[in-house]
Amino acid sequence: MQATLVASTYFLRLDPKQSQKMRPFPPLATLYVAAALREAGHNVAFFDAMLADSEADFEIQLDAVQPSVVVLYDDNFNFLSKMCLTRMRRAAMAMCSAARKRGAYVIVSGPDVSDHPDQYLAAGADVAAIGEGDHTVVELVAWREAGGRAEVPETIDGVVTSTQRRERRNERHPDVFPHPARDLLDVSAYRQTWLAHHDHFCLNIVSTRGCPFHCNWCAKPIWGQRYAMRSPSDVAKEMAAIKATIAPDRLWFADDIFGLRASWLEEFGEAVEAFDAHIPFTIQSRCDLMTDQAVAGLRRSGCAEVWLGAESGSQRILDAMEKGTTVEEIRVARQRLSDAGIQAAFFVQFGYPGEEMADIQATINLLRDTLPDNIGVSVSYPLPGTRFHAMVADQLGQKANWDDSGDLDMMFRGTFTTPFYRHLHATLHDDLDLHRVQAGLPGVPHPSLEPVDYLAQEIRVKQGWSTLDELARTCRNSRPTLIIRSEPVPPAPDLTHTHN
Repeated sequence: MQATLVASTYFLRLDPKQSQKMRPFPPLATLYVAAALREAGHNVAFFDAMLADSEADFEIQLDAVQPSVVVLYDDNFNFLSKMCLTRMRRAAMAMCSAARKRGAYVIVSGPDVSDHPDQYLAAGADVAAIGEGDHTVVELVAWREAGGRAEVPETIDGVVTSTQRRERRNERHPDVFPHPARDLLDVSAYRQTWLAHHDHFCLNIVSTRGCPFHCNWCAKPIWGQRYAMRSPSDVAKEMAAIKATIAPDRLWFADDIFGLRASWLEEFGEAVEAFDAHIPFTIQSRCDLMTDQAVAGLRRSGCAEVWLGAESGSQRILDAMEKGTTVEEIRVARQRLSDAGIQAAFFVQFGYPGEEMADIQATINLLRDTLPDNIGVSVSYPLPGTRFHAMVADQLGQKANWDDSGDLDMMFRGTFTTPFYRHLHATLHDDLDLHRVQAGLPGVPHPSLEPVDYLAQEIRVKQGWSTLDELARTCRNSRPTLIIRSEPVPPAPDLTHTHN
């Protein structure tokens, strides 16, 4: 039986910012589909782009495996893949072309594929599996290996070819998917890479698919507004298996929203204890979900850190984003997590249409007041399919995506131009570090600065803000985009009926 070569398409080494951070995570979605193909009886080979040098490594694997089918499956669970970076698009298209030249049948899937299937078909793919592609890919490979050579049959949904397009409903019972095929990974390479740059080895996992909230800048090309939760016991069993076979120091739950329901978190804590599956872990969530009950469940199950989508310290901007949260909820969530011994980190976003210096200052004040344990700073980035993108679509030129994750280009007419926001990004990090030192808190780059170093940092921060004031004058757009609400704010999801 000829092999089906399953490959991821995000190359860490082609992204300068992430290469510097050096926090590689295996391509979970790719490993999920590899596991599903093997469960269906197919012979599977695997190419991991994450730690590869370039597309040339993929060609070497192609020649070694000589697959009849190639599945290029981007990692739907990695925010870097969901950013649809043009450098990774070029890499994936080069991989399409290389596989096609060698006579393989090429299937592509992922966030950028779902947005732009025609571009991938033009690059050499035979079929695009759009949306959640697990079931679609298994059916396509089975059809192909059974001798299918004409047009994809109408019995297979979720496909785009040169002549057809069919949507597919997402799986509502994600427990049906086999656990990711981590045995295909070079785990030692991941471990060595992490330990060479950090004091721990972290591995990724997911418990849910999708997000039911309506933030108007958040792209959802795979799951849309649908949200499906695995059972607490199945997640705990996977954690126990990871603990026994790989033994990472930490886990990163790559869910968009982890533990939507506090009752699920309670059950999860019980299951983790029952299966002896405790591994310290990090999650992403929302400040309005950090109730006392939820935080207690997180603490019981071993949560060490929560990344909260704070986004802004200005209520005016949060409302414009249709975030559905308040500044006060951010403060309360931070305090609750701190009281439970769980670190709280904030995602912060600048440059949203209509944001002024007063809004930026409100965000700075929020960070100084709450002193989150870490921050991730970005600028508003319009992606296809979002209300935000629709607001500014007429301003987007030939460059409609960032080239790499460190790009931080303003793609529309914000209040200020790109140099202002890039400087704000650097200065804000320095300012928060300084305030943490002043508060005597741990976790800063230099927790015990010598007086001369402390003074140097204080001077650097003061100069940074002075430069930003000057940039605010010289980098202001003459015709900035105003806040535009295209339709009423959708209601928050009913958490009592979210599928489990």
